[in-house]
Amino acid sequence: MKPLCLLIEILIILGVIIKNIEAEKHNKKQKERNVTTQVSVNEVKQFLSHILERRKLLKVIHQRENALGRKKIQHKLRIKGIQNKDLSKRNKNHLRKQAKKNFTDEGDQLFKMGIKILQQSKSQKQKAEAYVFFAKAADMGNLKAMEKMADALLFGNFGMQNITAAIQLYESLAKEGSYKAQNALGFLSSYGIGMEYNQAKALIYYTFGSAGGSMMSQMILGYRYLSGINVLQNCEVALNHYKKVADYIADKLEKSEGIPVEKVRLTERPENLSSNSEILDWDIYQYYKFLAERGDVQIQVSLGQLHLIGRKGLDQDYYKALYYFLKAAKAGSANAMAFIGKMYLEGNAAAPQNNATAFKYFSMAASKGNAIGLHGLGLLYFYGKGVPVNYAEALKYFQRAAEKGWPNAQFQLGFMYYSGSGVWKDYKLAFKYFYLASQSGQPLAIYYLAEMYATGTGVLRSCRTAVELYKGVCELGHWAEKFLTAYFAYKDGDIDSSLVQYAMLAEMGYEVAQSNSAFILESKKVKILEKEKMYPMALLLWNRAAIQGNAFARVKLGDYHYYGYGTKKDYQTAATHYSIAADKYHSAQAMFNLAYMYEHGLGIAKDIHLARRLYDMAAQTSPDAHIPVFFALMKLETVHLLQDILFFNFTRQWKWVKLDNTLGPYWDLLVIGLIVAVLIFLLINRYR
Repeated sequence: MKPLCLLIEILIILGVIIKNIEAEKHNKKQKERNVTTQVSVNEVKQFLSHILERRKLLKVIHQRENALGRKKIQHKLRIKGIQNKDLSKRNKNHLRKQAKKNFTDEGDQLFKMGIKILQQSKSQKQKAEAYVFFAKAADMGNLKAMEKMADALLFGNFGMQNITAAIQLYESLAKEGSYKAQNALGFLSSYGIGMEYNQAKALIYYTFGSAGGSMMSQMILGYRYLSGINVLQNCEVALNHYKKVADYIADKLEKSEGIPVEKVRLTERPENLSSNSEILDWDIYQYYKFLAERGDVQIQVSLGQLHLIGRKGLDQDYYKALYYFLKAAKAGSANAMAFIGKMYLEGNAAAPQNNATAFKYFSMAASKGNAIGLHGLGLLYFYGKGVPVNYAEALKYFQRAAEKGWPNAQFQLGFMYYSGSGVWKDYKLAFKYFYLASQSGQPLAIYYLAEMYATGTGVLRSCRTAVELYKGVCELGHWAEKFLTAYFAYKDGDIDSSLVQYAMLAEMGYEVAQSNSAFILESKKVKILEKEKMYPMALLLWNRAAIQGNAFARVKLGDYHYYGYGTKKDYQTAATHYSIAADKYHSAQAMFNLAYMYEHGLGIAKDIHLARRLYDMAAQTSPDAHIPVFFALMKLETVHLLQDILFFNFTRQWKWVKLDNTLGPYWDLLVIGLIVAVLIFLLINRYR
């Protein structure tokens, strides 16, 4: 473009020069005309031709200038067109982004509405309405809502369990980087529920989940490294995982007191779960309400406590809690006064935060020597709530409350000595008070004990002790609420939903959940697993529960190896498990089973005297064993007598073992039946 412009400029300059030359020639010719009147025709023609050529040249120059101008205009228009197109495209993109943002905002609003309903709802129907909002938000691409819906489909919330649909959602979410989806896929791979049973794949999912921030994945990995499940056992790695979760839980506990969740053991009352003491039956609750209305102060305080934190299967209800506490306080209950002070100190819907009111009720309770009231006053002075900060006063009240055995006051004393708040740091005293509080299950005391063992502060460092303590804190997480939903699902006959929830908790290392999952699996009522997988999986879970100290699970391991459930028959291994349960846990069932094996020489050397001793020990250990032991000893003595009197005298070649071939493998049961028949016959004749 630049060379062409330069050429045009040169042509224009040349044109101007030619014009000047022609003007000079014209002036000269005019003078010559004045001198002579004769003009040459050829010269005129030459001049005219020269002018024409100049005009042609100027015309060409103008044409080129016009063409160049048009090209410039076209180029500008083309650029402008492109710019217009870009602008149009940008406008479309902006509108698309704006629409997407509005769509996303709407999804977020729906999700928040669902969460609000879920938090405020008390009935299952209201909670189900929350999932309608989650479904709409999930349809709009809200990832959190999709996670909620996937969890509902997996765990069977409100009876909508669909494992296949849950897996599809989780796989989609995992691609978006959802750590919750990674954790869920790891769990499903670990059990082979709806997916291929693959422990290596499960470990990868858990690793990605923990890296993304899943506390549940962290806890699962901590348990796996602690127990050496599909990884090399490594206490330090387990400590690292558990500490991250424990820090998270401790932070929550410092803001509000933890709510312990009732862990019902299905193995204890399989025939009548409704009578389990961990859950308050509706009719019993109604009876307690009746007594409370009649003025029973102790019941009023108990109901107030249950509603305050939501215990025994009751919903948390601050209004009911305050109602019962006020009734008891009017009757002079110091505990009720202290709990009212606690409610006003922490603040809630029924009792808005008010330090002055809290101080009033704590003082009333403390004047009666109540430990909770004394501890409450100590907190007010320690944190300076409504009164100036005064560590000396706080220490005095904490000490008085701690002497009365209040664990929260013991913890506060330990914390003061641990952090040096108002006192000189003293790790020995801190350890003493933390330990005292931990014996009553104070969670923060357990956490700080774990911190001391993990770092070797004031005590000899112990990785194993620190991990066990951290594990106890981690098990107070909000995920433990699944114990209640799993129990109610089992009680309502939704076995698959109950199993999935218990199995998830079992994967996280909860011993109660492991035994409950195994118990459900061996019932063979589950539909989400193939029947041939149930006994092997139950055996695995019984083993994990037994390692964590469950005596019933240890006996179950013996039974599985004795009968060959989920594994090959192995009398020797069965006897080993029965011996552990008998020696370590004093299990009457294990003693009875071991005695039977000694009596018949199954997996161990036959020893009649040791069998008698174990039968006697079983009867002494448990009253329920008296009748079975009586019949077993009657059979043993009768058979032994027959052996001595009859068979030994006839021939030495007769082997007692031949009874198995003659009468069958269950001949001993036949003998017991005969003994029972004889006893019944004698009793009938006696009373005739």
